[in-house]
Amino acid sequence: MPESLPTELLQLRQRAERFAAEVLAPEQAAVEVAGEDHAAVRDRVTRAARESGFFSMTQPKSAGGSEAGLLALTVVRDTLAGYNTGLDRFVFGPGPGVLADCGEPLRSRYLQPLLNGEKRGAFAFTEPDDAQHYTRAVRDADGVFVVTGRKSYVTRGGDADFLNTLVEVEADGKKGRALLVIDAHAPGVLIEQRFESLDGSHHAAFRFDSVRVPAEHLIGKPGDGLPRAMRQIGDTRLAIAAQAVGLSRWAIAFTHAHLQAPHHSGEPLGAREGVRLRYAELRIKTFAARSMLYRTARMGEAGANIINEGMACKVFTTETVGEVTDTAMQLVGGKALTVGHPLERLYREVRALRIAEGASDVLRLNLARGSLDLNKGIL
Repeated sequence: MPESLPTELLQLRQRAERFAAEVLAPEQAAVEVAGEDHAAVRDRVTRAARESGFFSMTQPKSAGGSEAGLLALTVVRDTLAGYNTGLDRFVFGPGPGVLADCGEPLRSRYLQPLLNGEKRGAFAFTEPDDAQHYTRAVRDADGVFVVTGRKSYVTRGGDADFLNTLVEVEADGKKGRALLVIDAHAPGVLIEQRFESLDGSHHAAFRFDSVRVPAEHLIGKPGDGLPRAMRQIGDTRLAIAAQAVGLSRWAIAFTHAHLQAPHHSGEPLGAREGVRLRYAELRIKTFAARSMLYRTARMGEAGANIINEGMACKVFTTETVGEVTDTAMQLVGGKALTVGHPLERLYREVRALRIAEGASDVLRLNLARGSLDLNKGIL
């Protein structure tokens, strides 16, 4: 649990608190008050994160990173999100993702430049609803893969240098889904649409019209694609859960201050029984969510398979932060609906979390299948 961490993780949490207070909070003010360019703020946060050692926590030791454990990452993510600056996404360096353990030439062309911050990658996983078939890669007489298909909702795809793309492929007599590295600016790669989602993040939809991709851009072999993709998604789910818990804590602290402040009625809102009941429920749910998060991280740290627990954690924490934020807005009142109010911004951000990396009901079905059909998962 968060109150029974070893000494080194308590010290790490204190470092993260200082970083959030001394770097992230002032930089957030630079954006909101001074209107400073967001790219400049991002660069300063990243530079400070490099100097503090947080940037390298998500990167492998073979590439010069510190490769922190799951519990340490959870501690820092929860702590930084607890300040609700929106800038914690610039703190950690890019991890290897599906390129982990890849060989040459992918390592030199894509993995190392990605880890160095010289190239940006994106994950092209999902076909649009109206797609007739999965994106396909067929090997021609020259041994080159020819890729045809479409991908929707590629997160940060519009700014990517390359796309790790899930495709149906046949190679060396084997068929299956595989991951293929496709240069974002290769002939035949077309951005059909750029769009911004409710939380302010930017994405793109792609079309692949007979894109020629060298055979050495295949990651692993046919049949490896979906398991590799799901491992990456599984890791991201616990990161989202930590973010959700930290944001829940921030929303409760904000509401706490509001309920204790003077009110025109002559007594603080927090003196009213109905308000207290609503507020107590927020604390109960967040306590449960944070306990679940840290238990799951400890299990993963010990080497347990936490696929099912990670899904449960992601569902519960993201639904909790949605409920916490919604109730906080109700208790604060109409001013919380004002564009630019901290709770208004948070409301838009947390709504996306229930869909990212697996919608809640999809994960519920997967959890049921894991238990009923595969006898997986623990309570």
